[in-house]
Amino acid sequence: MSYAVDANVLLYASDQTSAFHKRALEFLHSCSVHPELWYVAWPTFMAYLRISTHPRIFAQPLSAQEDLGNIRALLQVPHVRPLAEVDGFLEVYEEITGNFPVRGNLVPDAHLVALLRQHDVRKLYTADRDFRKFDFLDVQNPFA
Repeated sequence: MSYAVDANVLLYASDQTSAFHKRALEFLHSCSVHPELWYVAWPTFMAYLRISTHPRIFAQPLSAQEDLGNIRALLQVPHVRPLAEVDGFLEVYEEITGNFPVRGNLVPDAHLVALLRQHDVRKLYTADRDFRKFDFLDVQNPFA
């Protein structure tokens, strides 16, 4: 069974001031030692870069070099795979967003969900409850 990890898990692992920091590190370590395919979408990586370097969001923002080093380290784990859009993405996006209005902060979530659907990834580890709106997705909070 494969799964994906959302940006908030990566962010908690990098934010030493977060109450979830230690648990996020432990969770990511457990992911790295289990052989299941672990997907990280490029929009997830980009959200991680945007937020973890932002001085108004992170008390101790990371440098771009630290961020890129973290992403490179993840991509070197043998069973980690990046996800990107392929032909037909817009149709999948329209399909998963057709049942309720998607706007504002839900747009990046829908983008990720469409990528997961396009690549048949049905499990997502995240602390973001908005993903529960997408019924095909098995949303698991690694901090619950």
